[in-house]
Amino acid sequence: MRDTFVNTATALLDDDPRTAVVLADISASSFGPAARQHPDRVLNVGIREQLMVGVAGGLALTGLRPIVHSYATFAVDRAYEQLKLDLDHQGVGAVVVSVGASYDGASMGRTHMSPGDVALLDTLTDWTVHVPGHPAEVPGLLRAAVRHDDRVYLRLSTQVNEVPLPAAGRLAVLRRGSVGAALVVAVGPMLRPVLEAVAGLDVTVAYTHTPRPFDVVGLRELVGAATSAGTAPAVVLVEPYLAGTSSALLGAALGGVPHRSLSLGVGRTDLRRYGEPADHARWHGLDPAGLRRSITEFLG
Repeated sequence: MRDTFVNTATALLDDDPRTAVVLADISASSFGPAARQHPDRVLNVGIREQLMVGVAGGLALTGLRPIVHSYATFAVDRAYEQLKLDLDHQGVGAVVVSVGASYDGASMGRTHMSPGDVALLDTLTDWTVHVPGHPAEVPGLLRAAVRHDDRVYLRLSTQVNEVPLPAAGRLAVLRRGSVGAALVVAVGPMLRPVLEAVAGLDVTVAYTHTPRPFDVVGLRELVGAATSAGTAPAVVLVEPYLAGTSSALLGAALGGVPHRSLSLGVGRTDLRRYGEPADHARWHGLDPAGLRRSITEFLG
């Protein structure tokens, strides 16, 4: 996904004179050719992530469309106040593109892990959040984000699904269970382990790479069948970031509809461990075996 992002952003710099890229050393070498071609629109501020976001806010005020890029923990966690003040409060936008996801950088320790990034952005105003599940989903999402001036977060990961899906902001149904079957919603790269986890189970599986704004209409349509069948629908939401991040949103979307829900994601406990992404997926119960255990226990 990272390589695809760099290639797409470089092409955008060539094609759209409004596009700018602001870096804080991360991926600076990858943007080297673009920086030589567009020295006024590819800016590397060094290891100063708060300044990176502040510069992006200033560029946006001049009419440019800045793309900000770093590890999630640096672009969101560390620069949260600048996202709040220099973008949100000023009423301007940028495209914040992160790598590292929740624990892709686990071998570098807790400094490179950011399971709470989307939860932090939920405290701000009107952020669109894209969580692609495949590299081929990245170009379309990035190009669409550059065409307007809103605040967008594009969360890249080394974990990927088997194939890209043109979800276009709507819940895409990949598998339908029987009438009244539970609904399992997979966000971004969680689709691959979810499909393996629910093999042989009577559930409906839906996918989205755009959890913000969440497809409330699509969700209510999917749970409607169970409601009309006279049963309280069961909904399982599997996200690749902090467990429970979308719980309040899910509850509000299904307000007035009796239902049961389970939110799965990265646990809140700091494991204080290194390891690889697959290790953390297993420790947090987000591997196929862990997901199947949680889903079957919930469904009884």
